[in-house]
Amino acid sequence: MLNKTLQQSYTLLSPLYDSVVALPTRIARQRSLAQLGDVQGMKILLCGIGTGLDIPYLPKGANYTGIDFTYAMLKRAKQPITTQDVNLHQGNVMQLPYPDHCFDVVIMHLILAVVPDSQKALDEATRVLAPNGKILILDKFLKPKQRAFVRRLLSPLISKIATRTDVVFEDLSHPTLTVVSNTAALANGWFRQILMKK
Repeated sequence: MLNKTLQQSYTLLSPLYDSVVALPTRIARQRSLAQLGDVQGMKILLCGIGTGLDIPYLPKGANYTGIDFTYAMLKRAKQPITTQDVNLHQGNVMQLPYPDHCFDVVIMHLILAVVPDSQKALDEATRVLAPNGKILILDKFLKPKQRAFVRRLLSPLISKIATRTDVVFEDLSHPTLTVVSNTAALANGWFRQILMKK
């Protein structure tokens, strides 16, 4: 279950979130979403849509669903919705309220390092993903066996109010997923852009 303290924290952070996160992640978001290609007629899920920073860069033609645990973030996500077909739901990405195999693509931008259980969130994304579907990930991950003493030390504290800083992507897996690409995106490779296929 998602931490209520984390939900309260993001409620307080929601008015400031865009001013802190939007500009530094803009190009990385665009690069990640460029992998969508032709989305005509597709059903696409945005896990942890937050304030909707991805919405302006979504290609037209798909039916988009955005889910987030925090109502205050979703309220702000409504603002950039204009011509795009985006339905917003409040819910837990570790327990998605959708049937199996119902989305062609799942977008997971800055969510795997936020939730308490990254593996559970990835498992749920995989469950709702149709065969041959893909998952786009943009997040901060430590490299395997990377010491990163300060990040590991701070993670137990800041994970309760914002994000985890000790997640290793290579520790996450699912038997039906294949990593297609895994490249540096920001901050000297701390943030990575990852494409997975089912």
